[in-house]
Amino acid sequence: MNQQALEQLKYPIGQFICPEVITSKHLHNWIEVLEQFPSKLKGLVEHLTDEQLDTPYRPEGWTVRQVVHHVSDSHHHSYIRFKWALTEDTPVIKYYFEQFWAELPDAKYAPIQMSLDHLSAVHYKLVYLLKRLSEEDLNKSFIHPEHNEEVVLKKNVGIYAWHSDHHYAHIENLLKRKGWLV
Repeated sequence: MNQQALEQLKYPIGQFICPEVITSKHLHNWIEVLEQFPSKLKGLVEHLTDEQLDTPYRPEGWTVRQVVHHVSDSHHHSYIRFKWALTEDTPVIKYYFEQFWAELPDAKYAPIQMSLDHLSAVHYKLVYLLKRLSEEDLNKSFIHPEHNEEVVLKKNVGIYAWHSDHHYAHIENLLKRKGWLV
């Protein structure tokens, strides 16, 4: 597989590009993605067999099962990061090694229903919170230690809407390639 084809499998919707000015329309659309994502993902994966769930979405990539568990873990972290930024003065958040988390037994072998349920609960709480934040709240930020980057909360809303669509596309594209999409 050539580098361009592999890159397309890694980033099927492209990388996140944040608008220079984040408008209320951007936020509304992103929050809508976050609100719909748990049920949309569940509809995509709930019918899959264990064999299908244990299929990597790309060469040397995670399995569908690992992707579902990763999204749950990642969005849990994101929710906590929002809470830290809202209650502390530009906190430095805890970085986690997602590639190692994806190799733990709960990510490699556990039923996906636990992460689908968790994702649904986390998004319910997150979306409830986001819909009630002021402009001042959305301009609060945290420091991500991986790149020592300050991340403003309204940008983080966009990042996680993109992250939802990004991993959904990984799974959906695999299902299309394999003829498994129902």
